[in-house]
Amino acid sequence: MAVVIAVDGPAASGKGTIARALARHFGLPHLDTGALYRAVALAAARERIAPDDEDALGRLAARLDLTLLEDPMLRSAATAEAASRISAHPAVRTALLAFQRSFATQPGGAVLDGRDIGTVIAPEADAKLFVTAAPAVRARRRWLELGAPGGEEGLATVEAEIAARDARDRDRDAAPLRIADDAILLDTTDLDKDAAVRRAIDHVVDRLGPAS
Repeated sequence: MAVVIAVDGPAASGKGTIARALARHFGLPHLDTGALYRAVALAAARERIAPDDEDALGRLAARLDLTLLEDPMLRSAATAEAASRISAHPAVRTALLAFQRSFATQPGGAVLDGRDIGTVIAPEADAKLFVTAAPAVRARRRWLELGAPGGEEGLATVEAEIAARDARDRDRDAAPLRIADDAILLDTTDLDKDAAVRRAIDHVVDRLGPAS
């Protein structure tokens, strides 16, 4: 039986870690859809396409070189910031939609994480999680992930960036970040990695039934 698991949530909530763990546990392929937008942002920077040129970005997304998903610059702070801005463009989201839906509907199922998986990409998913955490906790996680640059001032900068990114994700017209009506809310504020993963697996098993 094909099983599709959707994992949504804001930046640095732990959704990527949880989605990868779910994929390993259930033996499913995994797609980090945010990486697609990072790849578009990286390609745009290299081709000198402005982040507000929606038409050019849409065309770029439609012919995206998927080898960029392995590029070490994909995880840089600059790429992440540009991806957040670029992902708000409807033309970019439309261009990437078919690939994401194809991945979600492949034989056997899949795990996808992002911001609109349970609401747009795979609304028919068998199990949906919305992973979140307090903004200050998410900012500290991202700051530590980046190597704790700039001390407390650096942390304050990351907090501001997280807040701005949350606002863009929440307020954009195209596929805004929101909790699907049938999603399970998983708050990782007070959970370490292992506890969050265990909670997620338990939630999915409960949703899928004992046969899972």
